[in-house]
Amino acid sequence: MANLLTALRLFLVLPVAWGLADSSFLNPWVLIFLIALAIASDYFDGIVARATNTASSRGQLFDHTTDFVFVSAGLTGLAILGLINPLLPILIVFAFLQYVIDSYYLYKQKQLRMSFLGRWNGVFYFIPLVLAAASRLDVLNIISQPLQLAVTIIGYALIVSTITSIIDRVLAPLRATEASP
Repeated sequence: MANLLTALRLFLVLPVAWGLADSSFLNPWVLIFLIALAIASDYFDGIVARATNTASSRGQLFDHTTDFVFVSAGLTGLAILGLINPLLPILIVFAFLQYVIDSYYLYKQKQLRMSFLGRWNGVFYFIPLVLAAASRLDVLNIISQPLQLAVTIIGYALIVSTITSIIDRVLAPLRATEASP
């Protein structure tokens, strides 16, 4: 069941990314609903996996990979639209590859090795998607411009935090070496 929730998010990648890149593709309420559905599936998949005793390292990899694909595609849509700097989705690709390689090959673990900043970046990558979609709603028309400005500003903040996360992950083995006797 948990993997079905994750798969649902994977099926939402294309319509959400396209809907974010082209404001005429989806009704804004449909876009908001699809993003909310993706966020809900992300929230509940882990809860369901733990409750049904089906949590596994493969499930975690599927979940995190799906999150990566979803936010990267959505943020690419916003970059095409010109709301965020295209560097952000590129950095996310690099950070995710580093996360996987670091976990499985450098630390030789059998599951992903999360970092504090990387985890929070993963959560905050959803925020520009929500704000950009909300900026298209007629009921929020009066604050549409400030919402779009917030998307741009948050996008730059996420560039900084993603670069910081990448550097932190590079330095982590060095800190571990210094700490060991």
